[in-house]
Amino acid sequence: MTGPKRVRLAAVPAVAAALALSACSAGSGGEQTGAGGGKPYIAIVSKGFQQQFWQAVKKGAEQEARKQNATISFEGPATEADVEAQVNMLANSIGKKPDAVGLAALDSRALEPYLKKAQRSRTPVVAFDSGVESDIPVTTAATDNKAAAAEAAQHMAKAVGGKGKVALVVHSQTAGSGIDRRDGFTKWMKAHAPGVKLLPVQYGGGDQTKSADITKAIIASNPDVKGIYGSNEGSAMGVLQGVKESGRKDIATVGFDSGQGQINAIDEGRMTGAITQNPVAIGRQVVRASVAAIKGKKLPKVINTGYYWYDRRNIDDPRIQSVLYH
Repeated sequence: MTGPKRVRLAAVPAVAAALALSACSAGSGGEQTGAGGGKPYIAIVSKGFQQQFWQAVKKGAEQEARKQNATISFEGPATEADVEAQVNMLANSIGKKPDAVGLAALDSRALEPYLKKAQRSRTPVVAFDSGVESDIPVTTAATDNKAAAAEAAQHMAKAVGGKGKVALVVHSQTAGSGIDRRDGFTKWMKAHAPGVKLLPVQYGGGDQTKSADITKAIIASNPDVKGIYGSNEGSAMGVLQGVKESGRKDIATVGFDSGQGQINAIDEGRMTGAITQNPVAIGRQVVRASVAAIKGKKLPKVINTGYYWYDRRNIDDPRIQSVLYH
């Protein structure tokens, strides 16, 4: 664990209010036709929309849609805690009879009836960002979240000197990415850093304000806490905000994702470092895999879109810069 470690980057082949917050985007020509206007139509439902990560996924999907001469829609709920809104979005999307569906599930069980509906209509489903607890999706385009979280744990252990209390603010206990980023982190710590005491996991729904309040409560209850991990962009920004509002400058913070706020915090030394995914590649792969599935092509079970650890020492590396979300 000496110095920044570049981890694997897999090669990638080149309700009403909530709905109002979502966005649709044409993959070609700027128009959304519902049935695709003669082109393959892919309905993409993400976990959210406003965070920079999801905007980058959308950008990648749009780029690939133009390349594939396909039409897409892209929407997500206002927050990653709004499972009901996502269920409605998926139901509405399937009702438009798309040629394929891209889905980043907030809660696999809640979405299962609509996955089965897609299956009955022979509409291929491509999962992305996190897996779906179902054999219905034809493939999943995602970061290896367990491995990435283990990498984050390794750097956290180093930052706290291998001992002391460490807290986790996780974005979801139902979404696959939240589960994997929690378990990958905790399992690595228990196996490799016995001197680190993990506090009970707290869940903030990926909401920055809620995650900040959770962070302040953790610090108030555990003034000797030495490190706090945030498992996605909203969680990480909330951790940073909570630490700042607590007036503490001695708590190591490690995050996941790489929105501009996290980049600034790392540049300024307020965050130890974070894991960055490759959201543009994720978006591209959703569309590419969907088009392949529409054509009846066989796809791998998982498309690994890769990740990097980044901190002040390697943030200017071109390989890191190319996958940051700003």
